[in-house]
Amino acid sequence: MALSLKDLSEYDDIVIQCHDNPDADALASGFALRWYFKQMGKEVPFVYGGRFEVSKINLILMIEHLNIEVEHVTKIHKPELLITVDCQYGQSNVTHFEAGQVAVIDHHQVRGAMPEMSEIRSNYGSCSTIIYKMLLDEGIDINKIPGSDEKVEHTPVATALYYGLMTDTGGFAEVVHPADRDLRDLAKYSLVDITLFKNSNYSREELDIAANALKKAIYNNQYRFGIIASPPCDPNILGLISDMFMEVDSIGSCMVYCVRPDGVKFSVRSCVKETKADELAAFIASGYGGGGGHLEKAGGFMQREKLENSGVEYDDLEIFEFMQNAMLRYFKESTIIVAGQHKEDLSLCSFYRKQPVPCGFVRATDLAPVNTRIKIRTLEGDIDREIEADDIIIIGVDGEIYPIKQKKFDTSYIINDTPYVYPHPTDYPPVVINNATCEQIPILPLAKSCTATGETGIYARKLEKRYKVFTAWDPDKYYLGKEGDYLAVREDDLSDFYIIAANIFVKTYLPAEKQPSG
Repeated sequence: MALSLKDLSEYDDIVIQCHDNPDADALASGFALRWYFKQMGKEVPFVYGGRFEVSKINLILMIEHLNIEVEHVTKIHKPELLITVDCQYGQSNVTHFEAGQVAVIDHHQVRGAMPEMSEIRSNYGSCSTIIYKMLLDEGIDINKIPGSDEKVEHTPVATALYYGLMTDTGGFAEVVHPADRDLRDLAKYSLVDITLFKNSNYSREELDIAANALKKAIYNNQYRFGIIASPPCDPNILGLISDMFMEVDSIGSCMVYCVRPDGVKFSVRSCVKETKADELAAFIASGYGGGGGHLEKAGGFMQREKLENSGVEYDDLEIFEFMQNAMLRYFKESTIIVAGQHKEDLSLCSFYRKQPVPCGFVRATDLAPVNTRIKIRTLEGDIDREIEADDIIIIGVDGEIYPIKQKKFDTSYIINDTPYVYPHPTDYPPVVINNATCEQIPILPLAKSCTATGETGIYARKLEKRYKVFTAWDPDKYYLGKEGDYLAVREDDLSDFYIIAANIFVKTYLPAEKQPSG
């Protein structure tokens, strides 16, 4: 993180401000930030402006049950430092207050010039996640009571941040970044409070919107998907409609969207393994905004400006045509390969050998005992696995993570004595999460160095369209190959198919003398 909480605590006269008409993420972010300053011995006001006070029942309950001290104001004194959370100073949804210095903590796309003290993570699902990570960077655990070693089942700040992420990602349907997944999986929240907030989330008017929208569903029988155009509504309502839509027995995936003045918000669901909801959402939004989530639930947003710049007329009929065509293209342009069932025509491939590039590896049993269910958590996503005695986790030339068996490791790599150096330090190095204990185990401190031998070659061809490959090591999830990536199969195991990203392939493989023999 470029901006630290320690930087902010250098100031004494501080005010925290969230956007007008605050939502759960804004309230949680300001609450957690104020909680931090209290630990630093500072009493910091948390305020919001605008014409209206908080009126949604779930937010009122959140404020009351978690003791969130937030005040609706029309003016403030000019503080030494004003920190805006879940918003950007100077934007139309933020009441303007004068301040000596301004700091911005936000997860939305940058709009306009930002102050020097800014922490904007547009790839995070919520501002709550940013605050969570900033607290972790200071060694502060949201699951503990400050100044106490007593174990607790939940804390107010963990509950608030968890709920903030939940609401801003459509019930976690749009969680993308691994830091979001950490907050979701590791926060010790009050189930009683979260259940209460969730069950107070919809008004009768919003339920009427959902009911009327479901009557207008459009079906595609060939690809088993459905589309619903909803009137403008809270993003949570789109998720509610999508969840109900998925109960229809004749569809495997669906999309529900609404046209807003600033862009198109949509929700995606899938109940078949051949379609990942997060990947479908990213496909729909590509070039126009962003989309993501997880396997079954996802969503996204497309900016009006980008749609119009691409020639899309911003009216209901044109947007429906655009959304329907996006769904059709997704299914028409994808080919599915299942390892063990597919036989590749090797005459279409070239033969390659791996260059002697440095890699890293970790024996899975160094992370957890045999038979332990784990998640290998990376920027690219989670790999779910039950540890077996001969499992090796490879860290590739570009930091990519993939599992391999000891037998294949022995024929493909040589162990080095030199320390392993991670090639591309990021804001999220790979970790393993023990599913039983929720313990988070960093991979890099345990990694050792190895070098590809090049003794085992691959047959590979460059992809001209999208491919979904169900690999031998993870038959329940496909790996996506896009145009320009490579479909590869090992020379010594013609059933072992996988995808190699274009940027990794050119760094890792070279053409070899051996020719495909069919």
